Amino acid sequence: MEEEDSLSVAVPDPAPDQKKQGGAENSGASPCAEPSATGPSRAAGRADLSAPSGRGAAGIRVLKRNMKRNGSQGCVTRKNRFGSRERDWLKGGAQRGCVCLYGPGEAQPASSTQPDLRLVLCSTSTTADELCSQGNAQSLYLQLHGDLLRRLDPAERPLQMVYDYLGAIGYMDPLRVQREAANSDLSCMIRFYSEKPQSADQMERTLLKGVFSVRKGKTQLHKWAERQVILCGTCLIVASVKDSLTGKMHILPLVGGKVEDVRRRQHCLMFSSAGPQAQTYYVSFDTIAEYLRWQRQASKVVSQTMSLVDLSCYSLEEVPEYLFYSQDVTHLNLRHNFMRLEGPGGLHQLKRFSQLKSLNLSHNRLGTFPDSVCDIPSLTELSLCCNGLQTVPARIGDLQSLQTLSLDGNHLDSLPEELGGLTQLCSLGLSFNNFSAVPGVLERLTGVDRLAMAGNHVETLELAGLGRMDHLRSIDLRLNGLCGVQSGGPDALKLVTHMDLRDNHLSSLDLSSACNLETLHCQHNQLGALTLSGFALRAVYASGNRLSTLNIYPVPNQLTHMDLSRNLLEYLPDWVCDTRKLEVLDVTHNLLVELPGRLLGSLSLRRLMSGCNRLQRLPDLLDHIPLEALDLQHNKLTELPENFFYKALNLRYLNLSANCLETIPPSSQSEESLSTLQELYLTGNNLNEQCAALLVGHQNLRVLHMAYNQLLSFPASKLSKLELLEELNLSGNKLKTIPSTVSSCKRLHTLIAHSNHISVFPEILCLPEVKLADLSCNELTEILLPDSLPPTLQELDLTGNSNLMLEHRTLNLFSHITTLKLDQKPAVSSGDAPVTSSLWSHGYAEMSGQRNKLCVSVLAMDRFGDNTEAAYGIFDGDRNEEVPRLLQCTMGDVLSEEIQHSAVDTVYMCNTFLTSHRKLGMAGQKLGASALLCYIHHEASDPGGYFSLTLANVGTCQALLCRDRRPLVLSKVFSLEQSAEETDRVKRSKAIITEDNKVSGVTCCSRLLGCSYLYPWVLPKPWVRTEPLCAQDEFLILGNRALFERVSYEEAVSTVLAVREPRAAAKRLCTLAQSYGCRDNVGAVVVALNVGEDSCTCELPVAPGEGKPGSGGGVGGALPITVPPGDPATPSSSSGIASEFNSEMSASEVGSEAGSTASDENPSSGPASRPERRCSLHPAATVCGPTATHPSLFQRQPSSATFSSNQSDNGLDSDDEVPLEGVISNGSKLEVEVDIHCCAFQIRSAGRDEEEQGPPHDQRGSAFSNGGFSDKLRQQGSVVVSATNGCLLAVCGREISELKKSPSTSSLFGKKLSNGSVVALEDSHNLIEVALEAPKKKSGYFSAPAQQDPEDQLVVPPNLKQDVWEQLRGQNAVVPGPPPPTLSPLPTREPDWETPHPPQLCPQDLGPTAAAQQEVYDTAL
Repeated sequence: MEEEDSLSVAVPDPAPDQKKQGGAENSGASPCAEPSATGPSRAAGRADLSAPSGRGAAGIRVLKRNMKRNGSQGCVTRKNRFGSRERDWLKGGAQRGCVCLYGPGEAQPASSTQPDLRLVLCSTSTTADELCSQGNAQSLYLQLHGDLLRRLDPAERPLQMVYDYLGAIGYMDPLRVQREAANSDLSCMIRFYSEKPQSADQMERTLLKGVFSVRKGKTQLHKWAERQVILCGTCLIVASVKDSLTGKMHILPLVGGKVEDVRRRQHCLMFSSAGPQAQTYYVSFDTIAEYLRWQRQASKVVSQTMSLVDLSCYSLEEVPEYLFYSQDVTHLNLRHNFMRLEGPGGLHQLKRFSQLKSLNLSHNRLGTFPDSVCDIPSLTELSLCCNGLQTVPARIGDLQSLQTLSLDGNHLDSLPEELGGLTQLCSLGLSFNNFSAVPGVLERLTGVDRLAMAGNHVETLELAGLGRMDHLRSIDLRLNGLCGVQSGGPDALKLVTHMDLRDNHLSSLDLSSACNLETLHCQHNQLGALTLSGFALRAVYASGNRLSTLNIYPVPNQLTHMDLSRNLLEYLPDWVCDTRKLEVLDVTHNLLVELPGRLLGSLSLRRLMSGCNRLQRLPDLLDHIPLEALDLQHNKLTELPENFFYKALNLRYLNLSANCLETIPPSSQSEESLSTLQELYLTGNNLNEQCAALLVGHQNLRVLHMAYNQLLSFPASKLSKLELLEELNLSGNKLKTIPSTVSSCKRLHTLIAHSNHISVFPEILCLPEVKLADLSCNELTEILLPDSLPPTLQELDLTGNSNLMLEHRTLNLFSHITTLKLDQKPAVSSGDAPVTSSLWSHGYAEMSGQRNKLCVSVLAMDRFGDNTEAAYGIFDGDRNEEVPRLLQCTMGDVLSEEIQHSAVDTVYMCNTFLTSHRKLGMAGQKLGASALLCYIHHEASDPGGYFSLTLANVGTCQALLCRDRRPLVLSKVFSLEQSAEETDRVKRSKAIITEDNKVSGVTCCSRLLGCSYLYPWVLPKPWVRTEPLCAQDEFLILGNRALFERVSYEEAVSTVLAVREPRAAAKRLCTLAQSYGCRDNVGAVVVALNVGEDSCTCELPVAPGEGKPGSGGGVGGALPITVPPGDPATPSSSSGIASEFNSEMSASEVGSEAGSTASDENPSSGPASRPERRCSLHPAATVCGPTATHPSLFQRQPSSATFSSNQSDNGLDSDDEVPLEGVISNGSKLEVEVDIHCCAFQIRSAGRDEEEQGPPHDQRGSAFSNGGFSDKLRQQGSVVVSATNGCLLAVCGREISELKKSPSTSSLFGKKLSNGSVVALEDSHNLIEVALEAPKKKSGYFSAPAQQDPEDQLVVPPNLKQDVWEQLRGQNAVVPGPPPPTLSPLPTREPDWETPHPPQLCPQDLGPTAAAQQEVYDTAL
């Protein structure tokens, strides 16, 4: 059979009806709920199938693949899957496809050995019964996400189930659904088995049996005999006849008994029951494995205090028959199975357990209430959650002993009156059903003291009805959509003590009649007024409302905790100061202008959170206060009371970040200080080094943050006294050094001091507990290392130190560090694309906080697609690091592939997320991550227009665009607290949302990549938005949840505006988040945008005949280059990936590397005009024809990072009469014009015919003038064009790729120069070295002066011209090619940009040799 790599399908027939019958969103059964495919035939019936018919299964084709032959790790590969006949089958329409049937091996084995696989071609109307008859199987089994296995009903249709599943997670196109259904990676999400896989672990925990030597009793009177022995449930069962279960069975209860090793006999266990008449059996096993297996399982049983049998999550359809011998079972857990009503072990047989008290049948997809459980009169606890129940039968009244009934997560809208006869019922769970009102039958259930009705549809709360239920003490009505409360009189809620009304739509709430109310939760409503009774009130949680005041009468003297954050309070009520027991008060994010003096003087207050207000001063403290934690960040404080630290001796946590403090009060009035302060945050103030000296009195400090102040130094003598310091953050100051006395802080494990002027590495590598050191964005030049590094060092960040050079020995010492971040100049290899333009640049930061691992990853691709595009992303795994790393490595490649399939933004971005979700494989079954991806590109409909930004995200990662210096939020937050739409969707799917607003208690996100076991509640389908970019767009900010929880949108924008440099800005954002109280992982990406009209370098169109011939010399000279075939549009998956070395380059470093690229100006052989010169902002449309412009050309523009502001765009100095062309020199300091924005090279063929037809040598050759010179680049082999400090070098790409890329080099290979740049040793010439080794500034670059002094220019005498060329000619190994042309001086007149160009050809018109050579490699060193 023909085998090919790809699957081609024809345009399908109209898509079949997508209506689901009992599908994923309607089942409400469990995370394992799958789309059902029962029902009538779809558009493609079996009569349409052309395959030969089998036994009652017309149109089914079977391809058997034994994957053991080739040892494949995966299921099947594309080559092994489809041939021509299979593709012809799929061309019949989107209703056709294939189903992979796995053999009876273990479900998703960890080993490489895979079970036999049958590939069945079928249609959406093919039933499971037909597939079984074709393969001689009894039944088919479905497994979702590597979890439980369910037997399919004969009428269910497997292929339609796969299609429904893919449609539910987000796929829309029928053709794409057909293609995804045939993908082998899909088996980690949905898989079919022809027989039920057997798990050894499950068998062991469910049932153990075998024939062993058995002896009864402890005496020697009984003899050893071989008997059948069974361990099931809570009992040991011994048959009276060998190999038979027909005779009498001896039952030995083990709960509370003993299982002991018998030393006198090998592999022998003694089983004893509990009680005064205990019986004993000795069982001798044949092997040590059997002995250990039985001992392990029996030890669990005897250790139980009650007769509990846990058979949850075993994919059971019925109870094991042997379990009925355990008549002492009182608690039976059958949760997360697929229990059937009929059968030997079905639910109808559970009445055989005469002592059963507790039965858990939740998540069993029952669909109807099992009447058989009403025949178990001993039941006291029954759980039927998440079973899709519609009604409760009247027979429920027969369970007179029932005390707890859980019916959460069903479709109930009423209860039978017979339920009111259960006098002993004290707990009734009705959450996440369809009740529109409180059931009246609750009035008769006097034993029920808690109303649990969260997640229903109760819109109006009738207090009168609740008043008649005077037995209720606790009411839970969160997530109901409550809009109003109807008063019910003064005694309506007189006995209620706890109320939970969170996440509703209440605008006012009056609970003054609830005189016994102790705890109230009313967060996330729209409350403008709240009135409560204070007689018994202990806790009030009212954050996220619109409260301007809070009325409580009388004064709540029992109140201990009050949360009024995120409201509109302008003052605190007087009664707050009169409370006697208030310990915790949270009033953050309000409009407070002052705090009452009596509040700080409270003798009970322990924790006061009043950040993000408008406080200008604190009241003076008259006496000692017991306050332990005080948060005053984001206010307008200019000073603190002079006696603040004298009086607050118990203060352990103080946050004063983001204020206007210029000084802080002393810690004590004398030299001895009694301060107990442990955490002090002073980030974002105006403190200087004198304030740092005042910290010496706080000798118990563990954490000190003084980032972004005005520190010029830190007193060395003061730092040495902070011996208990563990974390020190001094970033964003003006420090030139860290005092050597930091070595006295023996407990210091974190030092963050980025964005300073530090030139000497601090003495922290001798500290025994140091874990993290961040010294990025400084001025380090060298590192003095001890003989050995502390083994605790896990992260060292040295990026942004442009002058830092590390020796090989230093890097060897750093080899054990888990995360080492260094600047590494990107070396150009044969697979690299040309340097991109300066339309955007990025910087990012990741900080782990107080966690042991970093669960945030960043994707950054400045060059993506055709190199005029970019892609950026951020991934947050919350508590796992595996999924973010996988997404970081794969998502860029997936996006590149999806763009080739579709030009519609919503389609390719959505498919990128869904494909990445699938590629997570087994890791994505239980783990997940929030993801955000940004793609900057030209619109497909207007490739010559402006850029657009297409964004997609799931989870809680967010993106901001700074437009007109204001934040524009592009993303959508998919969390239950912030998205009412997503909350409604999750509720409709009958998920259980816990009190902390998490789906099944796992995650607060409703959309994630991964966590597929939470389907259909958590989906991978992203939010997609496309925003056209304009000149007013300055930068883009990407951040995870932890960043934007602490840093507001406005502050994030203002922070980046103040810093500008992307990496330093990202560092600052993360530092601010940590100083504001963030303890989790925090990540930020800042992308500087420069896509306005001022970045355009397009040339005005030139009329035919206006060009000036003969102006091709100088910087405008043509450089014909032959390049190897490549694909510059394919991004590397490693771009932006955090590894041992960081490959970022700051803007200053880009400017410091002097290089040159020439424009693509070739003289015309006829009167035809060349096309207008275009920039990457407005690329010319690709047209196939004689006048087509190559799509990957870049045009020349000097970089603003290299040239002074008074230098014009064409290389002219504003004060010069003539342009300085080629090399600009100033004395011995050389600088070559470097083009890092728009680089254009004429892509030409290496064929001999084209060489003969090329332009004359005098127009395309290199020349030197005024001391400048260049190398002739020849057309042979793979050539890389580079320019280093005035020297234009041509180096074979093959040789570059073979050079050793040692980590000991700070940037590239070759000889390091005094200015920090590097030149390949084999490319240096004597004369060139003289120029390059001349004294230079330490920074490695400078701006060209306005006027050049002729005496300072490097001049090559005419008599040395031939010698210079002979030296260049001697390096044929580097620059092979034909003999050089005659060197001629550069013209002194202005270069003419309007010289006509020859017609450009499309790659397909260049012939097989030239069409394969489509890539130019260039680097600015």
